[in-house]
Amino acid sequence: MKKILLLLSVLSLNQITAQTFTEPLPIPPTVTGTVFNLNVNESTYQFKPGNITNTYGVNADYLGPTLIVNAGDFITLNVINNLSVTTTMHWHGMHVPAVDDGGPHSVINPGETWSPDFEVKNKASVYWYHPHTMGLTNYQASMGAAGLIYVKDAEESALNLPRTYGVDDIPLVIQTKSFDANNQIQISSNMDNVSMVNGEISPYVDAPAQMVRFRALNASSSRTLNIGTDDNRTLYQISSDGGLLENPVPVTRILLSNGERAEFLVDLTGETVGNTFQFKSYMSEMPSNIEGGAGSAGHPNPLFGTDWSFMEVKVIAQTPSAITALPGTMTTLTPFLEGDASVTRPMELSSNAKINGVSMDMNVINEVIELGDTEIWTITNVTPIAHPFHIHDVQFYILDRDNGGGPVAPSATESGLKDTVLVQSGEIVRVIAKFEDYADPVIPYMYHCHNLIHEDNGMMGQFTVVDSSLATSEVLSESIRIYPNPSFDYVTIESSEANNFQNIDLFDISGKKIMTFLEGTKTLNISQLQSGLYFLKIKTSKGELVKKIIKS
Repeated sequence: MKKILLLLSVLSLNQITAQTFTEPLPIPPTVTGTVFNLNVNESTYQFKPGNITNTYGVNADYLGPTLIVNAGDFITLNVINNLSVTTTMHWHGMHVPAVDDGGPHSVINPGETWSPDFEVKNKASVYWYHPHTMGLTNYQASMGAAGLIYVKDAEESALNLPRTYGVDDIPLVIQTKSFDANNQIQISSNMDNVSMVNGEISPYVDAPAQMVRFRALNASSSRTLNIGTDDNRTLYQISSDGGLLENPVPVTRILLSNGERAEFLVDLTGETVGNTFQFKSYMSEMPSNIEGGAGSAGHPNPLFGTDWSFMEVKVIAQTPSAITALPGTMTTLTPFLEGDASVTRPMELSSNAKINGVSMDMNVINEVIELGDTEIWTITNVTPIAHPFHIHDVQFYILDRDNGGGPVAPSATESGLKDTVLVQSGEIVRVIAKFEDYADPVIPYMYHCHNLIHEDNGMMGQFTVVDSSLATSEVLSESIRIYPNPSFDYVTIESSEANNFQNIDLFDISGKKIMTFLEGTKTLNISQLQSGLYFLKIKTSKGELVKKIIKS
């Protein structure tokens, strides 16, 4: 076994050291507007010489377009499933209603279209979309059904920052993969030894001799990245997952776990045209408990502890109206106050893919949160390996980290809004978030490890956000009657007082919306439904209510 691993290590290292960076970095096309049509397709892609590789793509053979949206816009995303299997589509980091979040309950069957619509409430930053299919997230995302989302807002637009897409504002979807002898992607392989950016193995990118902005996403299944350059030049981080940092933060390394994003500037002003440098992942500098570090726990990998380059930068001539200076103060961060938290919620990450001692069950709501509450989540990792922890619906602030020596405030690069945080072995991380705008007692949001292998193995839980105001829970419940219930074919909704029905949605027990009835409808035809339990969400002029019905 040791000889086999040694041989694999030598082969992998030979592959890394033999990089030639001959192919240009593909720049994903952009789509703008308020209506987006996303076709999820089965396709093929030429990653390596020889056999072509079976892939998934969104409006493309591999990966998808960058969606550019404006804060405050109401957008519609039509997701068309052209696959032969079910899928979903999650808007990672976006603050949206649970029904539009695209978790495992929002199943899109082959040939169907799912059309969530919502207001863009996030701050300017880079987010992403990917499937969240129960047990198949890693497979479908690894096959290529993923892409970036750029949110723009007035605050960011007023800053003197590079934003010419693909020229001085460069998207980086970074992944590592393993291929078999036929050049097919090996899912859930621990022997990933190929790095790629935007679907290209070891690409180069032309960057003008000025300030250049890179927007990086770690879209790998399980490997954490430790980004730097081969000449250790300064990177100025300007944004984390959910928005701008207060000031550019000078660093030489950016630790980026699965699902995390970071925007950073590289100052190429005055560089000689033709100069080159490489972006690397410095795995030898990472602790062994982090996936990819030297001697990583859990399983062997020929690249663990190895520093490898994933892209070359070639300096080209400066562009007209070039940005050549760093911005000053970019925003003012106003973290939620610890004293405003009404709940402290424990989250223990344990072995066998469990959170708080249980694995994911689609039929169990693990946590119920009150709309408007500010909560502290205490995330404790009792496993021997690090886990990137992601919470849907919200952007949070990190309060502190405790590796056993007492709580330590977050670094400057982690001082901004986050939706994913790496929790190392034995570490306790406290985060604070406010759950606002959206309540739904039926459809849950997710929280989970964003190591996609762990997620698919069940390291995930569900929470609902509820509004227990008097108008919704008591007055409406007493004034609305549904009969007959159970029913074989039709049910009637009746109100005892002036209470206009504005919208009625029907959900199955998994939380999937299956029917919407027109305004004013009072008699519902359920004859075509399978027998079982369903939920009616009734929106009226006086509030919103959820009622159970049984199809006999």
